[in-house]
Amino acid sequence: MSERIAVYPGSFDPVTFGHLDILQRGLSVFDHIIIAVLNNSSKHPLFTVEERVALLKKSTAHLGAVTVDSFEGLLVDYAKKKNVSVVLRGLRAISDFEYELQIAAINKNLNPTIETCFMMTSNHYSFLSSSMVKEAAMYGGSVHELVPLPVEQALKQKFSSKHHPSD
Repeated sequence: MSERIAVYPGSFDPVTFGHLDILQRGLSVFDHIIIAVLNNSSKHPLFTVEERVALLKKSTAHLGAVTVDSFEGLLVDYAKKKNVSVVLRGLRAISDFEYELQIAAINKNLNPTIETCFMMTSNHYSFLSSSMVKEAAMYGGSVHELVPLPVEQALKQKFSSKHHPSD
C-alpha cells in the first residue's frame, strides 16, 4: 500500500493551536502531511513567508511525519509537483464551509484528481482565527492559550517594535 500523503495549505499568519489541532488529527488519517505556506502577494501578512515557515517548523518539531514548505500560484500545481492528490482543510463554522466548498470545487475543476478532505476543528478552537490572535496580541492581550510559545514570542517581538495603535 502506498503512503497516504496530504497537503495542508494556508497562510498560517500566524499558526494557531487550531491549525495544529487539524494537523495532529490529520496525522491519524494520513501517513505524512506537507504544510504548504501560501505566499500570496496580494495580502499583507504580519509575518514573512520565511518567518511563517520557521514558526511552523518550531511549532511542529515534536511531530513526526510533517514537512513544512511554501508555494506561490495555484495549489493544484503545487500538489501535482509534490505528487499529492489530497488537500486537508480545517473547518470552524458554516461560513468556512461555504468558502472552502468553492475552493474545493475550483481545485477539482482545475485538476480532477484532487480530493479535498475537510476536518472539523475541535470545539475548543472553533472561535480561533489568526486575525483574532493578531488583534489580541497587537493590543497587548495574552495569546498564551491560543498559539505555540515560539509564535507568542514572535508576536510580542513584532508588536513591541511597532507603535501602540492608540499612540
